[in-house]
Amino acid sequence: MLAEGGVCIAMSLALSYLKIPIGLSFGGFGGSIDLVMIPLILFAVRWGCGWGVLAGFAFGTLKYFLGSGFAVNWVSILFDYSVAYAAVGLSGLLCRRYELLPLAALIGCVGRFVIHFISGVTVYAEYMPEEFMGVSHLTPPLYSLLYNGSYMVPNTVLAIAVCAVLIVPARKIFANR
Repeated sequence: MLAEGGVCIAMSLALSYLKIPIGLSFGGFGGSIDLVMIPLILFAVRWGCGWGVLAGFAFGTLKYFLGSGFAVNWVSILFDYSVAYAAVGLSGLLCRRYELLPLAALIGCVGRFVIHFISGVTVYAEYMPEEFMGVSHLTPPLYSLLYNGSYMVPNTVLAIAVCAVLIVPARKIFANR
């Protein structure tokens, strides 16, 4: 289990370099479309929520330090990296339910979005522009919803689609557990 966790974290780190930056194009700080959550979701579904949260936390922390992460303070490091990716481990609520991999992906993505949303409302509210994505008179919750939704919605759709394709292979590969 530890070896698989290390491999999944390493795969996620490698995948973090293959991304489509999207948040910066909207005048924000970051955010991208990538496949980093897939190995974390697979690990969480195979080994459970606790181990999935731990692997996600480890990945998020490493991603900040090794993947040239951006943060405005230590709270944003925790929220936007460590805790956000730990929330992907909530996919493990569907432990060993490989036929529900797309639902597990949705659970993990929603968990990550919630943490990013909280970060946007609390940490990044002071950096909120006057107008964002054509919307003026923003409130911090609306700004956070628009900004984090701009990259989390495509990431969620991508994760669900990839996990749907991986249902049969995952069931065959992990059948012995």
